[in-house]
Amino acid sequence: MIQLTPHMRILVAVEPVDFRAGIDALAGICRQRLQADPFAGTLFVFANRRRTAVRVLVYDGQGFWLCTKRLSSGRFACWPGAGAATHPLLACQLQALLMGGDPSGVKAAPNWRQLPNPAYAAAA
Repeated sequence: MIQLTPHMRILVAVEPVDFRAGIDALAGICRQRLQADPFAGTLFVFANRRRTAVRVLVYDGQGFWLCTKRLSSGRFACWPGAGAATHPLLACQLQALLMGGDPSGVKAAPNWRQLPNPAYAAAA
């Protein structure tokens, strides 16, 4: 099982890929087209040409996971736009994208914020 955590690095491939590609071909796309190391633990998200399905590729330290979600009807309407080859997402944004929502509209708390140290406050 793949668990999405806030510290996870997630990259969405902006351009569609051929879904006949398996793990090795997608890892090659990560290296060549996306300029990223597929063994680094980054979670890569790909869409087919019609955006009716997505594939997630991630290396967990022992092997690759390849997961596919194909919609029963409709398509992923809010796919990250053109510009760079990849678009980074937060875990909460990926969850919204996978549910057919708009990841750009997701508001989340910052991943890290410094909390006041009670021992330091008492000494001051």
